[in-house]
Formats: sequence, structure tokens, C-alpha cells
Amino acid sequence: MIETITELQRLRACILGWRREGLRIGFVPTMGNLHAGHYSLVALARKHADRVISSVFVNPTQFGPNEDFTRYPRTPEADTSGLEAAGCDALWLPTVESMYPFGVDLAVRMRVPGVADVLEGAHRPGHFDGVCTVVARLLNQVQPDVAAFGKKDFQQVAVIQQMVTDLAYPLTLLRGEIVREPDGLAMSSRNQYLTPEDRVVAAEIHRTLQAMRERLQAGATRAVVEAEGEQRLAQVGFAVDYAAVRAPDLSEPDDAPGPRVVLIAARLGRTRLIDNLEFTLG
Repeated sequence: MIETITELQRLRACILGWRREGLRIGFVPTMGNLHAGHYSLVALARKHADRVISSVFVNPTQFGPNEDFTRYPRTPEADTSGLEAAGCDALWLPTVESMYPFGVDLAVRMRVPGVADVLEGAHRPGHFDGVCTVVARLLNQVQPDVAAFGKKDFQQVAVIQQMVTDLAYPLTLLRGEIVREPDGLAMSSRNQYLTPEDRVVAAEIHRTLQAMRERLQAGATRAVVEAEGEQRLAQVGFAVDYAAVRAPDLSEPDDAPGPRVVLIAARLGRTRLIDNLEFTLG
């Protein structure tokens, strides 16, 4: 039976009890409305820990003024039963008041320069400040040995890794593989916003990533591949924020062989989707 914890004092008592038993602790932070991708992170954490705790908290500081904080889906009962079925030991459900005791406006903010300023950071100013602000607090609250994050949010993992390294958090970051629908669409809580017609079109993101990879491997330049990716998506109805080719550290690579990641962010109607694909060039 999963234990649901709503008070920080009880959370710390639970963690202390596990520590006294010499158990390793794994952590999976989420914003809820969970799906198979989240549950795969629980399984990943379980491989590296004796106890796994997940959190569900829709964090107000990472949403921009015109973004979907108020309509972000909240499904606490389904999340709890799903986490229990996935083998999670405890669920941390903090309130906004416990996460930000002085209020959101007076909260201490985190900022990771460099890697947080490009791509998503450029299109969603302040987003990663909010992400790091809440993740730093959650890591302090849970104090895990390992924490699992999904690769679908490729840049987010890179930003959090830089923060963890820079602040010397005593933990290991685990990266979970992207879990996809049969047609290739990356699983996301926001997919349910898509109309039936848009849901069919949405799978084009994964096909475009694959096409970009193939063009790079065939010798096309980065600039050409990025332009072709944007054009391909626009032709089927996407409003494209970026279709980018990057090195794993999100810098702009030259044409030399090596690891690459292609990343896309684009909107269908009111729904913004992101995805990426890693490969080795050459």
C-alpha cells in the first residue's frame, strides 16, 4: 500500500526511518496526470533504490502568464492508484503554502545560466527558473540518493543536471527513455488537449525528427536540416517554435562526427508539444 504524505514533518519522519534502516531512496518528481512514461521512471528509480517516493505538485512558478497553469489536468486519485500499481512506496503531495511558505512572490528563486537560456529558455522566459526553483526545494525535502527525470524534456534534464552539479547535491540523476504511443508521439500529459484531428497530425513531430536525423546522416548541413524540419511541420499545420540540431550540451555543433540531438517545439491549436531524438552523426 502506497503511503500518501501531505505534511513536510511526516515526509521527513518517513525519510528518516528509511535512512535508519540503511535504505537507498529514489525520487520521481512529477506534476501529476500521470501516464506510462512517468511509471517507467518509477521502475527506473526502483532499479537503483530500495524505496521510491514520487511527488505530485503543479508548480505555479514555471508557467508563464499566458500558459496553461489553471487548466493543467489534475487527477490525484488516478495518480495515486497508478503509482501504487507501479510499485511506488510513498507519494508526496505538498501544498503551494508548504512549497512556498512566504508566498510565490517572495520565494527564493534559482537560475541556471547558459544552458537554460536557449531553445525552451528563449521561447519561455523564466520557465527554467521556475523548474529549478521547485526541483531544488523538492530535492531538499526528499534528500534522495537518485532522482529520475524523463528524456522527453531533454533540455530540462540538462538544466537540472547543471544545477545539481553546481550546488553539489549528493545524488545521481537518472535519465529515463522517452515512452511513445504506437504512432511515435511522445507520451505527455498535454496530449489530451489535442482534438481528434490534431492528434493524428501530432505524430508528424516524431517523423520529422527521424527525417532530420536521416538528412544529417546523408550529409546535409545543420542550417538546411533545421529549415526543412520547420517547413515540413508548418505544411501540416504546426506553428513552430524551433526545429533544432544541437550537441548534447545544447551548443550549436559543427559538421564533425559525434553525438547529436534534434529537438522540436511546436503548437497545434492551443497545445504545445516538444520532442527530441538522440543519435550519433558519422
